[in-house]
Amino acid sequence: MGLMHKKILLGIGGGIAAYKCADLVRRLKERGAEVRVVMSASATEFITPLTLQAVSGHPVATEMLNPAAEAGMSHIELARWAELFIVAPATANLLARFRAGMADELITTIALATSAPVAMCPAMNQQMYQHAATQDNLTMLQSRGVTLWGPGIGSQACGEIGPGRMLEPLEIAELASRFLQADATPAPLLQGQQLLITAGPTREKIDPVRYISNHSSGKMGFALASAAAAMGARVTLVSGPVNLPTPKGVQRIDVESAQQMLSAVTAHLPKQDIFIGCAAVADYRMAEPADSKIKKNHDTMQLQLVKNPDILATVAAQENRPFTVGFAAETDHLEQYARDKLQRKRIDMIAANDISIPNQGFNAERNALKVFTKDDCHELPSTDKLSLAIQLLQLIANYKK
Repeated sequence: MGLMHKKILLGIGGGIAAYKCADLVRRLKERGAEVRVVMSASATEFITPLTLQAVSGHPVATEMLNPAAEAGMSHIELARWAELFIVAPATANLLARFRAGMADELITTIALATSAPVAMCPAMNQQMYQHAATQDNLTMLQSRGVTLWGPGIGSQACGEIGPGRMLEPLEIAELASRFLQADATPAPLLQGQQLLITAGPTREKIDPVRYISNHSSGKMGFALASAAAAMGARVTLVSGPVNLPTPKGVQRIDVESAQQMLSAVTAHLPKQDIFIGCAAVADYRMAEPADSKIKKNHDTMQLQLVKNPDILATVAAQENRPFTVGFAAETDHLEQYARDKLQRKRIDMIAANDISIPNQGFNAERNALKVFTKDDCHELPSTDKLSLAIQLLQLIANYKK
């Protein structure tokens, strides 16, 4: 009776696994729960509302505006009523609509209107489940606090074998029981963590007109800052010169040179839990920048450069340092150079990207990463930088535990 008097709203999506939901309602009720059901329009093609009404003991909601509901707005009434919103089966289509925040029918609108925890049970063809778009959607939903139950692995209605089966009703009922008994409203993944992130290029002055820099747009670092703030962290972003808006909820510090960036980082380093060095810091600066514009009086010009401070190594060398993550932008021998940097700078993790690939990395909207720790390697395939940032932060959170 682990769900005694608990109010569970079951949202049924339009997949073949919808036929299991009559048994799921029964399993939840036998544990003491009160269950109400909302169905997507396509779900009614697989199992009738009358069947779910019979097993739940309540009318099944399918319409956005219901004259029998409070003020005619069933989405508000059900959203307020639920203590847990379970979506099963959560089809690829539903996941995409939930991720986009759509309110195009009752089941998706409730997901926006409820303050109850949401648990989704993915169910779809194995190829659809493994597609990068679906994985991006799942990653984003998790970052917003959605709990995922499943999917299982096995034979599917389409005849294929792989991940994508909806968990069995008994398994889902047991998960719901444990979830509510623990009163485990999921906290954002980085709740309470303090993150310090560097982003963008630095500019090293040659004279009042010219400078040394690189092609970094800052988009990856800003995506990390935005995602970390959405995942509950307190974020300080130290940025070189970029043309990007400050992410919501992020403290931003603008700098220009590597030395200024180092000063800002060391000033804000105490009490940080995680440091991510995503900035493309110029390796060298002028030994003595010119006070006035250098004239083109000769066919050649020699610049005397000196090495800039190593911000990442400086952070890693601190006593009681935060979990330290670096980036490596490479054009060849990516794994060799990344692992060397990981070991040489004594950091905890490094995210390496191949900037020789067109439309990836610097100034691009997409990126792909190979993430190395001392013992492991994780490949994060090409996707938009915000989705990639979420995946990287999930890895960081798991390794930091």
